[in-house]
Amino acid sequence: MKIDIHTHILPAKWPNLRERYGYGGFIRLEHHKPCCARMMMDDKFFREIQDNCWDPKVRMHECSRHKVGVQVLSTVPVMFSYWAKPEHTYDLSQMLNDHIAGIVADYPDRFVGLGTLPMQAPDLAIKELERCMRELGMAGVQIGTHINDWNLEAPELFPVFQAAEELGAAIFVHPWDMIGQKKMKKYWLPWLVGMPAETSVAICSMIFGGVLERLPKLRVAFAHGGGSFPATIGRIAHGFEVRPDLCAVDNNINPREYLGKFYVDSLVHDPAALEYLVSLVGANSIALGTDYPFPLGELEPGKLIEAMPYDMATKERMLSGTALEWLNLSKERFIKEAPSLLSPKEF
Repeated sequence: MKIDIHTHILPAKWPNLRERYGYGGFIRLEHHKPCCARMMMDDKFFREIQDNCWDPKVRMHECSRHKVGVQVLSTVPVMFSYWAKPEHTYDLSQMLNDHIAGIVADYPDRFVGLGTLPMQAPDLAIKELERCMRELGMAGVQIGTHINDWNLEAPELFPVFQAAEELGAAIFVHPWDMIGQKKMKKYWLPWLVGMPAETSVAICSMIFGGVLERLPKLRVAFAHGGGSFPATIGRIAHGFEVRPDLCAVDNNINPREYLGKFYVDSLVHDPAALEYLVSLVGANSIALGTDYPFPLGELEPGKLIEAMPYDMATKERMLSGTALEWLNLSKERFIKEAPSLLSPKEF
């Protein structure tokens, strides 16, 4: 069984947000040819996408081809819109969350939903988080690695994390608005270099800021194998030890003590990197994640894990067991439909 915790989806259409809110900067879709659309930020091209980014039947067909039983759905991070007026991000979040909840309701054996929140307005974020969990039946939410000028240890954000722990909501942290983006205009460097750095900043912020210490039951997963954090934990821990006056001001627990206390996805693209990650945090903290349907993701879901010289129990843990634990779901919810993955006659 494969459960992919890192997949992105959009509605096939939504209102013109520039007209709806009275200013620009939002994403719209141009369906310029069959099965394809351009993501446009006002009149600026952002990305070309295909129908697997909005059509659940296309997704299920592709999942069946790779024997992926379940996808965890979250919005494309550019839709976070934390920069917008809070009431508008709140309205947009509701539209996106209703869309994902509808797909999960139609295909509950194939999809799990994560919502998005107006994180720049914590009171509204908590309100929508409660709706996601109590009314829409979602498993949790996806948030960015930072919220405008706030890193994730910002005291303004702590009530949101506290509410997530109380509600049992899983948190998926995904990079956006990458660090140093203005200096990395060539070679796709914001995605290749900025994203891993963003995720490391997010992990360090939650550790050094005491969020993980104060909320030990909060289930947080970080995208892209934890970004650059695993490769730099030695430097991070050393800095904590030699300059506690700078690093230990809010939490005096060594960062190494948190290894294995948060989750990461498996999207590292390299056998040696995955082997190191397993040795560092353990297979129990790693869940299959592909960044479907985008080209920087793992194009054959689970191929890297399956190719590793691990025993079946270790592979099963990373392919589905860790995801189930993080989502707080039982395997029985999905296993009854497993035979359909081998013969997708419905398509």
